Amino acid sequence: MASLTITLVQTNIFWEDKNANIEMLQQKIDSIKEKTEIIILPEMFNTGFSMKPELFAEKMDGETVGWMKKIAALKKAIITGSLMIEEDGKYFNRLIWMLPTGDFGVYDKRHLFAFGDEDSHYTPGNKKLIASVKGWKINLQVCYDLRFPVWARQPADDLENHYDLLINVANWPEKRSVAWKTLLRARAIENQCFVAGVNRAGKDGKQISYNGGSTIIGPLGEIIYEKNAEEDIYTYTLEKEKISECRSHFPFWKDADRFRIAE
Repeated sequence: MASLTITLVQTNIFWEDKNANIEMLQQKIDSIKEKTEIIILPEMFNTGFSMKPELFAEKMDGETVGWMKKIAALKKAIITGSLMIEEDGKYFNRLIWMLPTGDFGVYDKRHLFAFGDEDSHYTPGNKKLIASVKGWKINLQVCYDLRFPVWARQPADDLENHYDLLINVANWPEKRSVAWKTLLRARAIENQCFVAGVNRAGKDGKQISYNGGSTIIGPLGEIIYEKNAEEDIYTYTLEKEKISECRSHFPFWKDADRFRIAE
């Protein structure tokens, strides 16, 4: 079965300084020497978790999306992470899934963090993005989405459309790091899939601390990689046969509740 190599980039983010962040991330991505197929950046990787989209949001033909397109082509790898996007007079916390060809998919964060006033500045999305790479199906989510298991739940009656990897990009504060670690592990166990969570490190402009905790978790909930506090770049190859073994030996998915989310 096909393998899939992913690279997690856990980094500090310069507060509301797009040029500094792009330069910093350019250097980090250039330093990746291993062959990789997906490079994962944190949530709002070019600004930090800012509530000033009227100042920092870009159009889809803006500088940051253009940079992602250039880097994906040069590295011959998919680049993903979220940033502020303005479209039709609305602002979105939008994950970009940029392919080396220049084609891309988007996912607008569905669950906006009201505790941090995100819902007052951004418009929620209402559609999932399930990407396909080398026969892998990948569910893409942003930060606070992690707290809502129904949004991540595998379809109970459709094994063929089960996803294999859940990616969550985040700015998840250190104070709630126990929840971050616990929920990532829960999503892997209940959906019998790999999970890759990429969080930022350092402090933001509001003096909120982030402890990283970027991780890769296997379909039985086993911790494959976890990095706290420091910046780190980590590349790992996932093996799809581990998912097949897990689901065939422990077919818990057959007993799941049947439901659909109303849009």
